[in-house]
Amino acid sequence: MGYVEEVFAKVKEKNASEPEFLQAVEEVLDTIRPVVEKNEELYRKEALLERLTEPERQIKFRVPWVDDKGQVQVNTGYRIQFNSAIGPYKGGLRFHPSVYVGIVKFLGFEQIFKNSLTGLPIGGGKGGSDFDPKGKSDREVMAFCQSFMTELSKYIGQDEDVPAGDIGVGGREIGYLFGQYKRIKTSYEGVLTGKGLTYGGSLARTEATGYGVLFLTEELLKCNGKDIKDKTVAVSGSGNVAIYAIQKAQQLGAKPVTCSDSTGWIYDPEGIDVELLKEVKEVKRARLTEYAAKRSSAEYHEGKGVWSVKADIALPCATQNELLIDDAKALVANGVIAVVEGANMPTSLDATKYLQENGVLFVPGKASNAGGVATSALEMTQNSERLSWSFEEVESKLKSIMVNIYHNIDDAAKRYGMEGNYVAGANIAGFEKVAEAMLAQGVC
Repeated sequence: MGYVEEVFAKVKEKNASEPEFLQAVEEVLDTIRPVVEKNEELYRKEALLERLTEPERQIKFRVPWVDDKGQVQVNTGYRIQFNSAIGPYKGGLRFHPSVYVGIVKFLGFEQIFKNSLTGLPIGGGKGGSDFDPKGKSDREVMAFCQSFMTELSKYIGQDEDVPAGDIGVGGREIGYLFGQYKRIKTSYEGVLTGKGLTYGGSLARTEATGYGVLFLTEELLKCNGKDIKDKTVAVSGSGNVAIYAIQKAQQLGAKPVTCSDSTGWIYDPEGIDVELLKEVKEVKRARLTEYAAKRSSAEYHEGKGVWSVKADIALPCATQNELLIDDAKALVANGVIAVVEGANMPTSLDATKYLQENGVLFVPGKASNAGGVATSALEMTQNSERLSWSFEEVESKLKSIMVNIYHNIDDAAKRYGMEGNYVAGANIAGFEKVAEAMLAQGVC
């Protein structure tokens, strides 16, 4: 049994009840195999893969808060500080009923490589809670966030761990979390990113993940002899990533025709109306039925079905494992040329393999959705320097980072004889930097 197989067997045994984490580890270990085999004696001696797959720190805590009826509620909070070899832990907070330790570990593990790919000095971490902000009043969300941060504040700091937002954690939640941190620590520091512009936030941070997906998609197509202009795009999700991916796709001349939420999806053959989508989702926090009610060209469908629409490009921007093998088959049958992930691990392993085997250009989220964390790191820089850059400056830096990511993962795949395999390229390029840093720092 080779070193990769030995380590994965140990990880499976130890984390048997965490399928999302196992899926993420399996994908990474399988694709970095050529690098490991080249350095197997050293990596085995230094237990490099064992250290890579074991978080440096796992924090789990109780979050009690009082609802509007005066009833005390109790949720569970998490922070996984996975790897700090190349910088302070950096990764979002997710508030959603599905959150448990396995989800947070998978996200934190993915974050190691995503952050490495940005070229910026940030390590991998992630956190969250099984709290659901949907249907809660602002006061209830504030009460929860204050209780959550009262405990989390013991473990984070601008040079130690800098959380951001994720599913269920937008500008409102970040504001409440930052206010409580400042109150407890009596310190005004860049401990969170995704902040409002009046208290240390960065222009273009809201748009960054979605815009970054499109900057990389544009470069991917260009380097493969194709043009994004006039391409039809299927997008899943209707949160921050999806909205701004749709917006940037339109700016680049493509036509996004779908979006979705947890109850249904929209097909709009005339192209998604971004301003209406923002009004429904960002202002009213309503369901997509409201979009369909106000847009005569739109069709609303219950359940799932975004990937059944004929499209040139598919951008899964909702959540993990939303694009399964049958969806991949439907996309291929409909002539899709590229699938670029906007969410974290939205495509199952068998679906990914099927897309690659059928000649679809496929880029994993750890590369293509790195624009969000990259711009968070730019926000950290602005906070440290007490500066504020213009929207154009940040967007220009973001585009440069995403273009560089594409070429780095392309080069890594080619170096190991896997040209066009951007999953392997992303994992190898991300891993090499982290591995070198870990080895340089000794056993820690």
